[in-house]
Formats: sequence, C-alpha cells, structure tokens
Amino acid sequence: MSELNLISFEEESPEIKDRVEKYWTKRASTFFEQRRAEIESDKANIWVEGILSHIPEDKGIKILDVGCGAGFFPVILGRLGYDVTGIDLTEEMICYADKMLDLYNIDRTRVRVMQGDAEAPAFPDDSFDVIVTRNLTWTLPHPIEAYKQWGRILKKGGILLNFDAEYAKGIHSGTGHKYDSLNNPAHAMIGKELNEECHKIYHMLTISSLDRPEWDVEVLTNVGFKEIELDKCFYVKAFSTCDRFYIPNHLFMIKAKKQ
Repeated sequence: MSELNLISFEEESPEIKDRVEKYWTKRASTFFEQRRAEIESDKANIWVEGILSHIPEDKGIKILDVGCGAGFFPVILGRLGYDVTGIDLTEEMICYADKMLDLYNIDRTRVRVMQGDAEAPAFPDDSFDVIVTRNLTWTLPHPIEAYKQWGRILKKGGILLNFDAEYAKGIHSGTGHKYDSLNNPAHAMIGKELNEECHKIYHMLTISSLDRPEWDVEVLTNVGFKEIELDKCFYVKAFSTCDRFYIPNHLFMIKAKKQ
C-alpha cells in the first residue's frame, strides 16, 4: 500500500468515535422521518434494484446491514422476504429502527435490529452471505479494521455492497446543481448546529483525506476480497432529481466478493 494508505488508523483519537455516536444520536428523530419518507417514495425501488442486481435471488440468504440507522434497508429488504440483521452503534437509532420495523409490520422472525459496532461486529466467522452498508464508511475511525471484520463474518464467496461518498471533498452533483457540505438538501431538517458538527467530523477523520473509492479497493484487495467492481456513478441512479433526499456528493458503489 502507498505511504498515505499506511497511515495508522489506530492512532485516531478515541473521542472521535464518541463524537460520531453523539452526532447520530441527535439526528435520530429527523433521520427516522426522512428514511420513512424515502421508504414511501420511488427512491426505495431504486435501492431495491441496486441491491438485488448484485446479490443471489435465494431468499434464504442472510444479509447484514452495517450501520442500519433508522431501518431503511431492513424494511425494504425484509418486506421482500429476506433474512436481514441490522446493527448500528447508536442506541437511539436502533430504537427508531425497531419503530420502523413495527410501522411496516416486518416479520421479526426474519428481520431484527440491534446495537453493534461496525468495527467490531459481534458475530461468528462466516455468518452472512451478504453485507450491505450505506453512508457509513466515511464515519469510521478505523475503516481498515472494519473491512477486515466484514470479511471475517462473510461466508466464503459472500458479497459486500458498500454505498458511500467522499463527503468531506464532494460538492459536485449529477444534475448540474452545486452545494457545499453545509448546504445539503438531505440535511435540511437538522439545523445549522448539527450541519456544522457534521462538517467538523468530516475533517477530523483520516479517511476524509484519502482518494476514494480507489483507496477502498486497495484495502479490500489486501484483506482478502476479490472480483471488486466499482460503480462510481451510482449517484446518477439514486439522485437523478434534486428532491428532499438529494445528496450532492458523488455516491459510489463498491461490490467485493470474499475469497
């Protein structure tokens, strides 16, 4: 790996993770309302298609949503009959994810959410066929360790789908609009103080200084993934119009298979 990529993420200040958790705790209620609206919108079908086009059709597979937030993926995949587990570091988010599952009468024998650390998921080796994650990796103080752990708990041949963006850098959009990171339509409900806190977190994290998703591909290759595919224009599908869910950053998708 390059000199930049050899930065020791283990040297990140412990307070960063605590700060990230407190930020998402404060955002939980409005995040729930936004994800609920997204479930009811056409956006949900875009995400369903984006995921199902890359995973086995077998409804018996086990899917882990890392950083499940208020339960968006557990709901849209759970109501299709998939076995889904969602974890999130923030207790408040899990409370809202539980509420979301109840709201949509999701079968709790097949879908569950629980508090858990993306960098240290408490599951045995080879537990899941698929891991999905959305807008999580940019928040992690130790993303290399997270990738190692996700590889550990995936079954042989298991698939990782990671949807993320360079949020500390990106201001461009696929629709010709231009915003800075403090003027994001998807953040309209959270207020100036939390917007500024989000901006500060961006620049506290080492991962914000790296060139992604190329950096992710290098790490994934080194920790034992193969057949890595990039869709650097997933934002065109997900955010084709400037609506309340719109994020101006270039959302990418990484698909990787465990060797």
